[in-house]
Amino acid sequence: MRSGSNSPMFTPIDMAVLAIPETDLNPESTQHVLALPSFLSSLGAIGDTTGSRYDALPLEIQGAVTLRRLHQLTSIARLNGAWNERLTNAPLSIDSFDDWQAIPLTDKESFADLFTGERPGMVIPLEHGGFEIVASGGTSSGRPSETVYELQELRDTYKCAGGFIGRHMLPHPMGDERPQWLTTTLADYQMWSSGTMVGGVLQRVPDVNYVGAGPMSADVFAHFMSYPGPKAIMGITQSIALLPTFATGLSEQARLSLRVAMYGSGVLTRRAHEDLIEAYPNVTILSYFAATQAEAIGLQLDHTSPALTTVPGLNFIEVVNEDGHWVDVGEQGELVVTRLFAHRVPALRYKVGDFVRRLPDTESEALCSTNFEYVGRSGDILHIGDTQYSAPRALASIFRAFRDQVGFDLEAAAFEVQLINRRGPRELVLLISTSDPTETSRELGQRLGSTGSATVIAAGLNQSLSIFNGLEANETSLARSGYAFGTQIVDPSSPAITRTSVGKVPLVVDHGS
Repeated sequence: MRSGSNSPMFTPIDMAVLAIPETDLNPESTQHVLALPSFLSSLGAIGDTTGSRYDALPLEIQGAVTLRRLHQLTSIARLNGAWNERLTNAPLSIDSFDDWQAIPLTDKESFADLFTGERPGMVIPLEHGGFEIVASGGTSSGRPSETVYELQELRDTYKCAGGFIGRHMLPHPMGDERPQWLTTTLADYQMWSSGTMVGGVLQRVPDVNYVGAGPMSADVFAHFMSYPGPKAIMGITQSIALLPTFATGLSEQARLSLRVAMYGSGVLTRRAHEDLIEAYPNVTILSYFAATQAEAIGLQLDHTSPALTTVPGLNFIEVVNEDGHWVDVGEQGELVVTRLFAHRVPALRYKVGDFVRRLPDTESEALCSTNFEYVGRSGDILHIGDTQYSAPRALASIFRAFRDQVGFDLEAAAFEVQLINRRGPRELVLLISTSDPTETSRELGQRLGSTGSATVIAAGLNQSLSIFNGLEANETSLARSGYAFGTQIVDPSSPAITRTSVGKVPLVVDHGS
């Protein structure tokens, strides 16, 4: 077991008890909860004792500390009537991660019930003060909800996640040249997490100058790019995909100074990657995965790997099956998050609404952490007849069918992609935005001929199914569904593209039955 270079060996239990003494393990009142030290300060005490940063400590030590914290959070949650009722059948003592997996999952509906309206899930009442409310538009559940953060939790989150980004995410692509700059296009959304929280994190990245720009025009971006030194920018996927259009008129020096582009939701298309690199040759494109209900859930540290790395000590990340138990490494499951800094507003085992793949852990001298790979929204399901198709998998298969059957790389041309499922009239439309929709439509039409795209899309859907579905869901059953399939090529500004209130483009638009 590794420890700090100048420190004696410490057992995982030693460190867990150091972080959370026995007297604080089971708080008996809200006053006791209010008197607890912040968890970040407890992690700092471990670092002081071991002579090692917490994120460099072995996973065995981190696991013991996390388990003890989860027990404490569960004990705190039981002080609240609504949570105590939810935990009726849960173990009284969380002595193992098997015990923890017996805690019920908190889905979006339950979360909204606990923290929206009268907010019956609050352990420390709002009357105490010192909280911040962050709103979500309910883009996957369809129901708006709110998240309550204690202000000290947010300050600690910013410090912890900002420091992690400064150590592990930015140094290599940004280099040693100074000054350095970091901005976000999300800074003006004051009732949305990406404004109130991402900006807070980025402000705490060490040795970097922060600019809270908000939505950028080409002129504002050009002004930012005129600053001397390397630059990084963070925005939602659609904002980052627009950056190549802002490169016109920039000097070569300015274009070369953009070193990092972080996108904060969904998947950046291959075309967007290629256009970004062509416009800004030095740019490294990385994913910044967060949610309204938890900040800095997973950060991409290496642009050559899809792995999203968790910030040790900040959130406890699980990848679970439908029964709430952990999947094995390499398997897909639902992403579940518990905010470890949130002892005044605990929210246990929250289902974020995303499918991810559990990846092997990172264990090195510089960093020990867990990893996952984003797969898609849990709502990204296509309901066609009696069959459910994974939309990300179906889309990849449809693109492959276009390449194989008609020799057209539709994926390479796509700026944005949306699958529109009109279940009433039984229509599935593959909507693609491109920089030149007229030319794309003309070339695709020539290759498809009179048969159109329906057979290609149907073939892609069939090929996306696993061998276990193939016997029941196949070409015959798809034809029997009565569905019509087609493509629609539009300009990126087209009103045909469904966007959320904050500009996100959901992969699936389901108009119901």
